Amino acid sequence: MAQKKQTLEAAMDALQQIVEKLEAGSLPLEESLKLYEEGVKLTAFCDKELKGAKLKISELKEPQGEIDETDE
Repeated sequence: MAQKKQTLEAAMDALQQIVEKLEAGSLPLEESLKLYEEGVKLTAFCDKELKGAKLKISELKEPQGEIDETDE
């Protein structure tokens, strides 16, 4: 899968399509394995993106420190 700038939303859409194809059960084994492998890669990408977002949210929620005007 040639990835340009993959987005979380695009990866999740691709995962949904893969799940639907695999659940249909009409694919040959080799194609099913390729789709499964692609799904594993997309899942890892999504996990990485979500962990990064969670970290950023945690950092933003931390107090930034108060500015004391008497310190000037």
